Amino acid sequence: MSASQAPSAQFGWFKRSSELTLDDVTVIDRSTINRAVGAAALGNAMEWFDFGVYGYIAITLGHVFFPTGSPTAQLIATFATFTAAFFVRPLGGLVFGPLGDRYGRHRILALTMIMMAAGTFAIGLIPSYAQIGIAAPALLLAARLVQGFSTGGEYGGAATFIAEYSTDRRRGQMGSWLEFGTLGGYIAGAGTVTALQMMLSPAEMLAWGWRIPFLIAGPLGLLGLYMRLKLEETPAFQAYTEEVDKREGDRPRLGDLFRVHRVQLLKCMGLVLVFNVTDYMLLTYMPNYLSVTMGYAQSKGLLLIILVMVVMMPLNVMGGLFSDRLGRRPMIIGACAALILLSIPCMLLIGTGNDGLIFLGLMILGVALVCFTSSMPSTLPALFYTPVRYSALSIAFNVSVSLFGGTTPLLTAWLVDKTGDPLMPAYYLMGAATIGLVTMLTVKETAGMPLRGSPPAVETRAEAMALVKGDDPVTVDRTLPDQDVSRADYGNMELVPALAD
Repeated sequence: MSASQAPSAQFGWFKRSSELTLDDVTVIDRSTINRAVGAAALGNAMEWFDFGVYGYIAITLGHVFFPTGSPTAQLIATFATFTAAFFVRPLGGLVFGPLGDRYGRHRILALTMIMMAAGTFAIGLIPSYAQIGIAAPALLLAARLVQGFSTGGEYGGAATFIAEYSTDRRRGQMGSWLEFGTLGGYIAGAGTVTALQMMLSPAEMLAWGWRIPFLIAGPLGLLGLYMRLKLEETPAFQAYTEEVDKREGDRPRLGDLFRVHRVQLLKCMGLVLVFNVTDYMLLTYMPNYLSVTMGYAQSKGLLLIILVMVVMMPLNVMGGLFSDRLGRRPMIIGACAALILLSIPCMLLIGTGNDGLIFLGLMILGVALVCFTSSMPSTLPALFYTPVRYSALSIAFNVSVSLFGGTTPLLTAWLVDKTGDPLMPAYYLMGAATIGLVTMLTVKETAGMPLRGSPPAVETRAEAMALVKGDDPVTVDRTLPDQDVSRADYGNMELVPALAD
């Protein structure tokens, strides 16, 4: 079957700009967009509060669950359990992604929220190794696996949800709030741990204080669930289901995803790699690097990271605005180049032991990370067509995070310990940035464009009328991907209207 003959139900909405009518254009009022973004961002904040707490309290957890004479061995064992959750994330993506493409985004996001909160809450109830022996780390691992499985459907679903609710001109700005929620969750997690460490003695923290941050997950999860259940399905998914209902049984299968969209899956993995290696290196590994490797006071290191994240939050929203105006490619390519050039200088600044220079080194890395956090939530969903977007993004995102992002703290800690080279984090970042740079050079600019397989989305009827009267392209790709031949590099197609169905 040729591209021009491909059934639209396999790829979503397609029309020439000359054939566009007012009924084709989706008008989404700002209040609806804001509610959708708030629900998705809160869920993401809750997720990363959970994961952030684990990373920030890793040293204490090492004493509770992995008694040994070596602090480094305890830290590595704790991060190994942290990393184990990432190995089930692709399984979660493989399960939740196709469910989200078939039954709707917001239903699956509600389910992942329940599972994530339950897994985190359970960690706060596990007895210590001193109380039940080897069963303690086994139960910790089980709870982490529940977290990892549920998270497999969280980011792909939340990014898809926001992207499909956003208007084309403001998708970068709206998507940036997803990572604003991530930073907020990190700050809340780090702030909670730091406050407890300051208020409680080391003995109290070890005995019961470490449980408090995990038990907070229960009410947070209920709040996020309530907000998500109050929303309707995304306009893009509704438009797709209305079309596919006319063609019963004409939905893409999982095999079609890997056969038709495999090049885009690889591109997504490359971008996720640099995004998450930088994220986990700075926000999860660095507090422990400062305390274990550099001998820096643990609470002091956490405070510096919190300060970096506080500065990053408004910068992230600004970055989303810039990505809409300048484009996704300049933001991401620029960040990759900055990491290649500045990672070693940043680690040298961090290694000085001077508070101000440490903060400067961390903040430079934070600005590079902002370019990713503000641009990726709008870049990644735009790689895929509506019928497979949740599945494709969840699978590619979680495979890449599991192999590269989630393993960053463990591998970096191990490399520093084995080599004795404090610049290992810089080398790791430079390698990831090189992969991200090469990948982004192959990705087409999508800023201001409708999502692949979705009708144009605007904020007012006046914008819709202007779009119908104008000749701006209303799809990213000139042709549909070939369904019969295993070549789907539609990233190389021209930025002109797609062929009609």
